[in-house]
Amino acid sequence: MITDARTVEEALQRVSGADVAATRGVSGGCIANGSRVELVNGDVWFVKRSRTLPPDLFAAEAAGLRALSAAPGPRVPEVVAVHASSAESFIVMEWVEQGSRGRGFAEEFGRALARMHRHRSSDRFGFERDNYIGATPQPNAWMDSWYDFFRERRIGYQTSLARDSGLIHADDVRDLEAIMGRIESILPEPDRPSLLHGDLWGGNYLVDSGGNAVLIDPAAYYGHREADLAMTELFGGFSSGFYSAYDREWPLEPGYRGRASLYNLYHMLNHANLFGQSYVSGVRRIVRTYR
Repeated sequence: MITDARTVEEALQRVSGADVAATRGVSGGCIANGSRVELVNGDVWFVKRSRTLPPDLFAAEAAGLRALSAAPGPRVPEVVAVHASSAESFIVMEWVEQGSRGRGFAEEFGRALARMHRHRSSDRFGFERDNYIGATPQPNAWMDSWYDFFRERRIGYQTSLARDSGLIHADDVRDLEAIMGRIESILPEPDRPSLLHGDLWGGNYLVDSGGNAVLIDPAAYYGHREADLAMTELFGGFSSGFYSAYDREWPLEPGYRGRASLYNLYHMLNHANLFGQSYVSGVRRIVRTYR
Protein backbone atom coordinates (compact mmCIF):
# COMPACT_ATOMS: atom_id res chain seq x y z
CA MET A 1 0.00 0.00 0.00
CA ILE A 2 1.30 3.44 -0.96
CA THR A 3 1.56 5.87 1.95
CA ASP A 4 3.99 8.51 0.65
CA ALA A 5 2.11 9.89 -2.39
CA ARG A 6 1.10 13.50 -1.81
CA THR A 7 -1.80 13.63 -4.26
CA VAL A 8 -4.47 11.22 -5.49
CA GLU A 9 -3.14 11.60 -9.03
CA GLU A 10 0.38 10.63 -7.96
CA ALA A 11 -0.94 7.63 -6.03
CA LEU A 12 -2.99 6.39 -8.99
CA GLN A 13 -0.12 6.88 -11.40
CA ARG A 14 2.06 4.71 -9.18
CA VAL A 15 -0.66 2.08 -8.74
CA SER A 16 -1.86 1.81 -12.33
CA GLY A 17 0.73 3.66 -14.41
CA ALA A 18 -1.97 5.83 -15.96
CA ASP A 19 -3.42 9.32 -15.69
CA VAL A 20 -6.92 10.28 -14.58
CA ALA A 21 -9.49 10.40 -17.39
CA ALA A 22 -12.67 11.23 -15.50
CA THR A 23 -13.92 11.80 -11.95
CA ARG A 24 -17.48 11.90 -10.69
CA GLY A 25 -18.88 12.23 -7.23
CA VAL A 26 -20.80 9.33 -5.72
CA SER A 27 -23.50 9.35 -3.09
CA GLY A 28 -23.11 7.82 0.32
CA GLY A 29 -20.91 8.64 3.26
CA CYS A 30 -21.75 11.29 5.82
CA ILE A 31 -18.39 12.86 6.57
CA ALA A 32 -16.16 12.67 3.47
CA ASN A 33 -16.36 13.33 -0.26
CA GLY A 34 -16.37 10.12 -2.31
CA SER A 35 -15.68 9.83 -6.02
CA ARG A 36 -15.36 7.29 -8.80
CA VAL A 37 -12.09 7.86 -10.62
CA GLU A 38 -11.50 6.33 -14.06
CA LEU A 39 -8.05 6.24 -15.58
CA VAL A 40 -7.12 6.45 -19.25
CA ASN A 41 -6.27 2.73 -19.23
CA GLY A 42 -9.79 1.86 -18.05
CA ASP A 43 -8.96 1.13 -14.40
CA VAL A 44 -11.54 2.43 -11.93
CA TRP A 45 -10.89 3.35 -8.29
CA PHE A 46 -12.85 4.73 -5.36
CA VAL A 47 -11.39 7.79 -3.65
CA LYS A 48 -12.36 9.59 -0.46
CA ARG A 49 -10.69 12.86 0.42
CA SER A 50 -11.09 15.61 2.98
CA ARG A 51 -9.52 18.88 4.06
CA THR A 52 -11.53 19.16 7.28
CA LEU A 53 -11.53 15.71 8.93
CA PRO A 54 -8.75 14.65 11.33
CA PRO A 55 -5.68 14.03 9.14
CA ASP A 56 -5.22 10.43 10.31
CA LEU A 57 -8.86 9.35 9.88
CA PHE A 58 -8.33 7.61 6.54
CA ALA A 59 -5.15 5.93 7.76
CA ALA A 60 -7.17 4.56 10.67
CA GLU A 61 -9.86 3.38 8.25
CA ALA A 62 -7.22 1.65 6.12
CA ALA A 63 -5.88 -0.20 9.18
CA GLY A 64 -9.39 -1.41 9.97
CA LEU A 65 -10.01 -2.59 6.42
CA ARG A 66 -6.70 -4.47 6.42
CA ALA A 67 -7.63 -6.24 9.65
CA LEU A 68 -11.06 -7.23 8.33
CA SER A 69 -9.62 -8.48 5.05
CA ALA A 70 -7.18 -10.75 6.92
CA ALA A 71 -10.02 -12.66 8.60
CA PRO A 72 -12.43 -15.07 6.92
CA GLY A 73 -15.69 -13.24 6.45
CA PRO A 74 -17.47 -10.78 4.16
CA ARG A 75 -15.58 -9.18 1.30
CA VAL A 76 -13.66 -5.99 2.09
CA PRO A 77 -12.37 -3.47 -0.49
CA GLU A 78 -8.61 -3.49 -1.03
CA VAL A 79 -6.87 -0.26 -0.04
CA VAL A 80 -4.02 0.72 -2.38
CA ALA A 81 -3.07 4.18 -1.09
CA VAL A 82 -3.63 6.44 1.88
CA HIS A 83 -2.29 9.86 2.78
CA ALA A 84 -2.60 11.82 6.01
CA SER A 85 -2.13 15.58 5.82
CA SER A 86 -3.59 18.71 7.32
CA ALA A 87 -3.81 20.09 3.78
CA GLU A 88 -5.79 17.17 2.32
CA SER A 89 -6.06 13.55 3.35
CA PHE A 90 -7.25 10.77 1.07
CA ILE A 91 -7.75 7.04 0.73
CA VAL A 92 -7.79 5.08 -2.54
CA MET A 93 -9.39 1.66 -2.73
CA GLU A 94 -10.81 -0.72 -5.27
CA TRP A 95 -14.06 0.29 -6.92
CA VAL A 96 -16.90 -2.06 -5.96
CA GLU A 97 -19.36 -2.42 -8.81
CA GLN A 98 -22.71 -2.70 -7.11
CA GLY A 99 -25.43 -5.20 -7.90
CA SER A 100 -28.55 -6.65 -6.33
CA ARG A 101 -29.06 -9.15 -3.54
CA GLY A 102 -29.42 -12.64 -4.82
CA ARG A 103 -31.29 -15.51 -3.28
CA GLY A 104 -29.66 -16.43 0.02
CA PHE A 105 -27.82 -13.10 0.32
CA ALA A 106 -28.84 -12.46 3.94
CA GLU A 107 -28.05 -15.99 5.07
CA GLU A 108 -24.57 -15.97 3.54
CA PHE A 109 -23.90 -12.53 5.01
CA GLY A 110 -24.88 -13.78 8.47
CA ARG A 111 -22.69 -16.86 8.18
CA ALA A 112 -19.75 -14.82 6.89
CA LEU A 113 -19.98 -12.33 9.76
CA ALA A 114 -20.04 -15.20 12.27
CA ARG A 115 -16.90 -16.64 10.66
CA MET A 116 -15.18 -13.27 10.93
CA HIS A 117 -16.13 -12.96 14.59
CA ARG A 118 -15.00 -16.50 15.31
CA HIS A 119 -11.56 -16.08 13.76
CA ARG A 120 -9.04 -15.91 16.60
CA SER A 121 -6.65 -13.04 16.03
CA SER A 122 -6.17 -11.31 19.39
CA ASP A 123 -6.10 -12.25 23.07
CA ARG A 124 -6.81 -8.70 24.26
CA PHE A 125 -9.48 -6.07 23.76
CA GLY A 126 -8.67 -3.01 21.69
CA PHE A 127 -6.86 -2.42 18.43
CA GLU A 128 -3.43 -1.68 17.02
CA ARG A 129 -4.24 2.03 16.97
CA ASP A 130 -6.92 4.49 17.96
CA ASN A 131 -9.43 5.21 15.22
CA TYR A 132 -12.77 6.94 14.70
CA ILE A 133 -16.47 6.15 15.05
CA GLY A 134 -17.85 8.54 12.46
CA ALA A 135 -15.74 11.62 13.12
CA THR A 136 -15.48 10.96 16.87
CA PRO A 137 -12.14 9.65 18.16
CA GLN A 138 -12.37 6.05 19.35
CA PRO A 139 -9.68 5.09 21.90
CA ASN A 140 -8.49 1.50 21.52
CA ALA A 141 -5.55 1.03 23.90
CA TRP A 142 -5.32 -2.66 24.79
CA MET A 143 -7.01 -4.05 27.90
CA ASP A 144 -7.32 -7.56 29.31
CA SER A 145 -10.97 -7.27 30.38
CA TRP A 146 -14.01 -6.64 28.19
CA TYR A 147 -15.77 -5.15 31.20
CA ASP A 148 -13.00 -2.61 31.72
CA PHE A 149 -12.64 -1.90 28.02
CA PHE A 150 -16.34 -1.27 27.40
CA ARG A 151 -16.67 0.73 30.63
CA GLU A 152 -13.63 2.97 30.07
CA ARG A 153 -12.87 3.09 26.35
CA ARG A 154 -16.47 3.11 25.15
CA ILE A 155 -19.15 4.37 27.58
CA GLY A 156 -16.80 6.31 29.83
CA TYR A 157 -15.14 8.16 26.96
CA GLN A 158 -18.41 9.08 25.24
CA THR A 159 -19.93 10.13 28.56
CA SER A 160 -17.05 12.52 29.21
CA LEU A 161 -17.48 14.10 25.77
CA ALA A 162 -21.22 14.57 26.31
CA ARG A 163 -20.70 15.95 29.81
CA ASP A 164 -17.97 18.39 28.77
CA SER A 165 -20.08 19.75 25.90
CA GLY A 166 -23.13 20.22 28.15
CA LEU A 167 -25.26 17.68 26.28
CA ILE A 168 -26.02 15.68 29.42
CA HIS A 169 -26.51 16.71 33.03
CA ALA A 170 -24.89 15.63 36.27
CA ASP A 171 -27.73 13.21 37.03
CA ASP A 172 -27.27 11.61 33.60
CA VAL A 173 -23.59 11.10 34.35
CA ARG A 174 -24.42 9.54 37.73
CA ASP A 175 -26.89 7.15 36.10
CA LEU A 176 -24.37 6.13 33.42
CA GLU A 177 -21.63 5.62 35.99
CA ALA A 178 -23.96 3.55 38.16
CA ILE A 179 -24.75 1.21 35.26
CA MET A 180 -21.08 0.87 34.38
CA GLY A 181 -20.35 0.17 38.03
CA ARG A 182 -22.34 -3.05 37.82
CA ILE A 183 -21.53 -3.98 34.24
CA GLU A 184 -20.21 -7.38 35.34
CA SER A 185 -23.75 -8.35 36.34
CA ILE A 186 -25.20 -7.35 32.95
CA LEU A 187 -22.69 -8.30 30.23
CA PRO A 188 -20.83 -11.59 29.78
CA GLU A 189 -17.05 -11.73 29.52
CA PRO A 190 -16.31 -13.50 26.23
CA ASP A 191 -14.00 -16.49 26.03
CA ARG A 192 -11.91 -14.50 23.57
CA PRO A 193 -12.13 -11.18 21.73
CA SER A 194 -13.72 -11.07 18.29
CA LEU A 195 -12.66 -8.82 15.45
CA LEU A 196 -15.52 -6.33 15.06
CA HIS A 197 -16.48 -4.01 12.23
CA GLY A 198 -17.38 -1.57 14.99
CA ASP A 199 -19.96 0.53 13.12
CA LEU A 200 -22.09 -2.10 11.44
CA TRP A 201 -25.29 -0.36 10.45
CA GLY A 202 -27.14 -0.81 7.17
CA GLY A 203 -25.25 2.00 5.43
CA ASN A 204 -21.87 0.38 6.00
CA TYR A 205 -22.16 -2.53 3.64
CA LEU A 206 -22.61 -2.73 -0.12
CA VAL A 207 -23.88 -5.48 -2.39
CA ASP A 208 -21.40 -6.21 -5.17
CA SER A 209 -22.14 -7.30 -8.73
CA GLY A 210 -21.97 -10.93 -7.64
CA GLY A 211 -24.64 -10.39 -5.00
CA ASN A 212 -22.21 -10.56 -2.05
CA ALA A 213 -21.98 -8.28 0.99
CA VAL A 214 -19.00 -5.93 1.11
CA LEU A 215 -18.05 -4.26 4.40
CA ILE A 216 -17.05 -0.59 4.26
CA ASP A 217 -16.26 2.26 6.68
CA PRO A 218 -15.17 0.22 9.72
CA ALA A 219 -14.39 1.43 13.21
CA ALA A 220 -12.60 -1.85 13.83
CA TYR A 221 -11.45 -3.25 17.15
CA TYR A 222 -11.38 -6.52 19.11
CA GLY A 223 -14.34 -6.79 21.46
CA HIS A 224 -17.45 -8.84 22.21
CA ARG A 225 -19.22 -9.97 19.07
CA GLU A 226 -22.57 -9.05 20.60
CA ALA A 227 -21.62 -5.38 20.20
CA ASP A 228 -21.48 -5.75 16.40
CA LEU A 229 -24.78 -7.61 16.27
CA ALA A 230 -26.50 -5.06 18.51
CA MET A 231 -25.44 -2.25 16.17
CA THR A 232 -27.05 -4.04 13.21
CA GLU A 233 -30.38 -3.75 15.05
CA LEU A 234 -30.15 -0.07 15.92
CA PHE A 235 -31.19 1.39 12.56
CA GLY A 236 -32.32 -1.73 10.68
CA GLY A 237 -31.12 -2.96 7.29
CA PHE A 238 -30.62 -6.61 8.24
CA SER A 239 -33.22 -9.34 7.76
CA SER A 240 -34.35 -12.16 10.00
CA GLY A 241 -32.52 -14.57 7.69
CA PHE A 242 -29.24 -12.80 8.48
CA TYR A 243 -29.68 -13.31 12.22
CA SER A 244 -30.90 -16.90 11.93
CA ALA A 245 -27.93 -17.85 9.75
CA TYR A 246 -25.48 -16.15 12.12
CA ASP A 247 -26.92 -18.01 15.08
CA ARG A 248 -26.72 -21.35 13.27
CA GLU A 249 -23.07 -20.70 12.38
CA TRP A 250 -22.14 -19.60 15.91
CA PRO A 251 -25.00 -19.59 18.44
CA LEU A 252 -25.32 -16.63 20.75
CA GLU A 253 -25.25 -17.01 24.50
CA PRO A 254 -28.61 -16.90 26.32
CA GLY A 255 -29.80 -13.45 27.33
CA TYR A 256 -28.42 -11.47 24.39
CA ARG A 257 -31.77 -9.80 23.76
CA GLY A 258 -31.62 -8.17 27.18
CA ARG A 259 -28.09 -6.88 26.58
CA ALA A 260 -28.35 -5.44 23.07
CA SER A 261 -29.53 -2.00 24.15
CA LEU A 262 -26.61 -1.59 26.53
CA TYR A 263 -24.14 -2.13 23.70
CA ASN A 264 -26.05 0.44 21.65
CA LEU A 265 -25.78 2.97 24.46
CA TYR A 266 -22.31 3.59 23.05
CA HIS A 267 -23.68 4.44 19.61
CA MET A 268 -26.49 6.58 20.97
CA LEU A 269 -24.01 8.59 23.02
CA ASN A 270 -21.83 8.95 19.95
CA HIS A 271 -24.78 10.15 17.86
CA ALA A 272 -25.56 12.70 20.55
CA ASN A 273 -21.97 13.89 20.51
CA LEU A 274 -21.95 14.06 16.71
CA PHE A 275 -25.43 15.34 15.92
CA GLY A 276 -26.72 16.98 19.06
CA GLN A 277 -29.51 17.06 21.59
CA SER A 278 -32.07 15.08 19.61
CA TYR A 279 -30.28 11.83 20.49
CA VAL A 280 -30.06 12.48 24.24
CA SER A 281 -33.60 11.19 24.78
CA GLY A 282 -32.49 7.88 23.24
CA VAL A 283 -29.57 7.74 25.66
CA ARG A 284 -31.89 8.33 28.60
CA ARG A 285 -34.34 5.72 27.37
CA ILE A 286 -31.63 3.08 27.34
CA VAL A 287 -30.39 4.19 30.76
CA ARG A 288 -33.88 3.71 32.22
CA THR A 289 -33.87 0.13 30.94
CA TYR A 290 -30.83 -0.75 33.07
CA ARG A 291 -31.21 1.62 35.98
